[in-house]
Amino acid sequence: MLAILGVWLVIMGKARLGLDAIKIFFRHWIFWTVAGSVGFGVFYALITFSSVFAPGWVVAATWQTTILATPLVLLAFGRKVPLKALALTVIIFIGVILVNLEQASATGLREVLWGALPVLVAAFAYPFGNQLVWEARKGEKSFVPSIDHPVMDDPFCRVLLLTLGSLPLWVILIAVTTPPPPSAGQVMQTAIVAACSGVIATSLFLYARHHARSTAELAAADCTQSMEVVFSLAGEAILLGHVMPGILGWGGIALTMVGLMLYVTFQSRQ
Repeated sequence: MLAILGVWLVIMGKARLGLDAIKIFFRHWIFWTVAGSVGFGVFYALITFSSVFAPGWVVAATWQTTILATPLVLLAFGRKVPLKALALTVIIFIGVILVNLEQASATGLREVLWGALPVLVAAFAYPFGNQLVWEARKGEKSFVPSIDHPVMDDPFCRVLLLTLGSLPLWVILIAVTTPPPPSAGQVMQTAIVAACSGVIATSLFLYARHHARSTAELAAADCTQSMEVVFSLAGEAILLGHVMPGILGWGGIALTMVGLMLYVTFQSRQ
């Protein structure tokens, strides 16, 4: 991600802005290490761990609990969240349970727990890290540094800052797990994920979040992640030839999608 971001900023004529981002990082290195390690490090590490034990569509469906986590994270930052909206997350949570029940019947409870529990933690880590950045840009919280600089308005620079902040966690994980050198295939797959998910998708997501002016708009932006389930299913069926979910799985996905649509509809009326 660092290599791709560096090349992209140079191509876009934003090399000086990228250097400013590095200066901002060292000026507030504790903040960015916390935000990056939680929002990027914990998130990516746990999602990757879960993918070993569960299909991508199950991980994506379970990930929808981040919609449940977002209001709780906003409340933790002292932001007001409509209580009625929280009730709609019950529908989403039931859908997630159905998806994992079907997976449990196919693979066993142990695999489901190893596949689902890390995703639940990641579902809180991602919005927490992103909200730290949003609060730093707003400059309204005493426990978060106020960072009023053009780099905070550029989504690629924000991704760069979070990526830099996550590096200490990756170093610790490598030291603890001592993995073997990656194969050529792993390097290529990682490069694709870094470009599509880490740089493009995350930059677009942070761009949308940056323009949110209320908790309702923040929650609506986070709800867009619901389409992960659809794309994961399509990708696994077309590219990997995986078996499609059964009746219980489809029912869980349907409940999740309906709950998310109702959630966004309710938020848009606030």
